[in-house]
Amino acid sequence: SQEIWENLEGPKQEEEGASKLSVSYLAVLGQIALLDIIFSLDSVITAVGMAKDVEVMVIAIIIAVGVMMFAAKAIGEFVERHPSIKMLALSFLTLVGVALIGEGLDMHIPKGYIYFAMAFSVTVEMINIRVRRRSRPVLLNKPSQVRETD
Repeated sequence: SQEIWENLEGPKQEEEGASKLSVSYLAVLGQIALLDIIFSLDSVITAVGMAKDVEVMVIAIIIAVGVMMFAAKAIGEFVERHPSIKMLALSFLTLVGVALIGEGLDMHIPKGYIYFAMAFSVTVEMINIRVRRRSRPVLLNKPSQVRETD
């Protein structure tokens, strides 16, 4: 919720002419490697939670790492343009986490329900993105101040 607040109501970003922090090439490579490791770990956890066969898990992980390596910039730009995708991804991780906890407690949740919920959510979000693209941006109101009465 902090990130949503910063995007909508938070302090103004630096002006375009303002000085920016310079980052070394090595630091950028380190950050990319760290993110690849994090996303790979996330893929492993998701694959283990969603598949029963080891072959399916391995294929899912290889595909996820490949997509991240070749499409990381495009995916990053898409997520930057549509911050609601971050919330959707977080909700998917939460959904998989709940399913894993349920499995651990011997409460089976059919995978079809989880897949349907994810597919439905992605469909709704894609419709929302198209609608937002065609509509005027929302202008936030300034917070009203409480007046003291005598």
